[in-house]
Amino acid sequence: MAVSSSMIGTRIVWWSVALLSLLAVESRAAEPKRVLMLHAFGHAYSPWSDMAASFRAEIIKRSPQPINLYEVSLDTTRAKDTSDDGPFTEYIKALLSWQPPDLIVPVGAPAAFFLQRNRAQLFPLAPMLILGADIRRIPGATRTERDTGVLLDLDLPAYVENILQLLPQTKNLAVVVGNSPVERYWTSELRRAFEQFADRVNITWFNDLTLSEMEERAARMPAQSVIFWFLLSEDAAGVPYSEDRALEAMREISAVPIFGIGDYQLGRGIVGGPLMQTKALGQQGADVALRILKGDKPSSLDPPSVRFGPPAYDSRELQRWGISEARLPHESVVHFRQPSMWEQYRWPIMAVAAIIPLQSILIGYVLFQGGRRREAEAEAALQRQEVAHLMRVSLLGELSGSIAHEINQPLTAILSNAQAALHLLAQKSPDLAEIRDALQEIVHEDNRAGEVIHRLRSLLKKGERKGEYVNINDLVRSTISLLNSELIGRDINVRLDLQNSEFVTRGDSVQLQQVLLNLVMNAMDAMTSTPPAQRSILISTREEQAGTVDVRVKDRGHGIPPKLNDHVFEPFYTTKDHGLGLGLALCSTIIQAHQGKLTLVNGEGGGAIAGFSLPVQKAAFGTA
Repeated sequence: MAVSSSMIGTRIVWWSVALLSLLAVESRAAEPKRVLMLHAFGHAYSPWSDMAASFRAEIIKRSPQPINLYEVSLDTTRAKDTSDDGPFTEYIKALLSWQPPDLIVPVGAPAAFFLQRNRAQLFPLAPMLILGADIRRIPGATRTERDTGVLLDLDLPAYVENILQLLPQTKNLAVVVGNSPVERYWTSELRRAFEQFADRVNITWFNDLTLSEMEERAARMPAQSVIFWFLLSEDAAGVPYSEDRALEAMREISAVPIFGIGDYQLGRGIVGGPLMQTKALGQQGADVALRILKGDKPSSLDPPSVRFGPPAYDSRELQRWGISEARLPHESVVHFRQPSMWEQYRWPIMAVAAIIPLQSILIGYVLFQGGRRREAEAEAALQRQEVAHLMRVSLLGELSGSIAHEINQPLTAILSNAQAALHLLAQKSPDLAEIRDALQEIVHEDNRAGEVIHRLRSLLKKGERKGEYVNINDLVRSTISLLNSELIGRDINVRLDLQNSEFVTRGDSVQLQQVLLNLVMNAMDAMTSTPPAQRSILISTREEQAGTVDVRVKDRGHGIPPKLNDHVFEPFYTTKDHGLGLGLALCSTIIQAHQGKLTLVNGEGGGAIAGFSLPVQKAAFGTA
């Protein structure tokens, strides 16, 4: 049977269309998913930071597609009303101006409230997963068809019931709770929930005290008393605190046992009991997030609220306060028990017994891996590039509150000058000179805000390392300008001692600024316990030997313990509670790629000196 040429042409067209459609679907499937996380109280406030860390680890590990995480802290909104949301919404829009997120994850109720107020201005079509808020705070009626939530359901009376079961002679219960808007809400909820125990214990409230006053009370509490630590992010004086450190400090001086609300407090001084499951919240949140990213409609997902897990206790605190394990509920889990000799050294003993056959296996494994080394090195180079970008994004996430302040300052100045100009124009004989000054100031402040956004976009870009001429002194000044608000917020003074020479090197300005940002941030973190009056950083540039520029960052912190000297540049080795241990290792790799060397030593007068050396080149100015 004959087939006409028109029929053959039609089939070819249809096959071509089908092939192009398939390629388009595969291309979309390979694109990274963008997830925006909004932190209610910053990255260092428990329990939100703990559940966010669990969510972050789970979604990255289990996602079949790459995940690009963008994190923003709304910490300063605790002290402002809703009319001050503007600068934060503009910053968030600038962060993802090129493409909206595939999912928004507010961590905690205040972040969810912020998004509900400003969603129409930000990303009205993006689905939202509310993580870690209590079900009392986010009722179902406030959620749209694009919303769902992995929420808490705290059984508040169960906390007191646990205390009375373990310590039935308790007569006094002191409740530690802060004075931020969130904590004031929970104070009223706790008062209602604890009314049923008023005839059994005398309940006092610490919400109207400063942290030092709370510690004084804790040190003087009489026998048969207990402290219940609920939440402390801000005391009655408006001073913010890291809850972990505040809890550990109170545990050291407290005359009575301390009970808490979540698993994140276990090991920091609480006895234990029924506890909020922050890790489970993060894991369940990752489950729901992956389903939404796969295409499920948020309103069709109705995950159950996360309740208490099995009661958990700290063996050390039980022994300290003489609480018998016989009083614990039968399903309880006891942590931090001292292991027996066999439990403690079982694996080393077994390893010694198997050392000889294991050596043979390892030698064979090393020989086998030798043939794959070159392929692995090529893949590692690509991964290092991705890690460098993720570290820059993470670093900017930590600085988001300070950067928002840097943007907010020129915006406020623009508004003030515009209002002044309008007022002058309304006069019968307007002073044109003053109006001209106001307009010039508006232009100046607009350029200032634009510079901040330009620097952020440069640091957020991905791509291969560029070769360009970089003025080292200018790089130092722009980095300090970017960190200005963070330095002010931490009461740190910065002095620049830049040699007049025009130090120019050839390399990637974004990567070099990433190194300098990391060194200065490490210097700031090292001075957390330094008295404010003594906090200072000295940044200097010198030509120590011909053809080389040395950049040094000297702090007045605690310095480097001798036992850590050999480990500071090792990947995944860190002394920070929330660090990954990749910062200095990555910085060293970047500097080596620029034919330089990174060093970190203790200063003669205390503190540490971090620095790097780079070859100086003569730039052909006007060319890249």
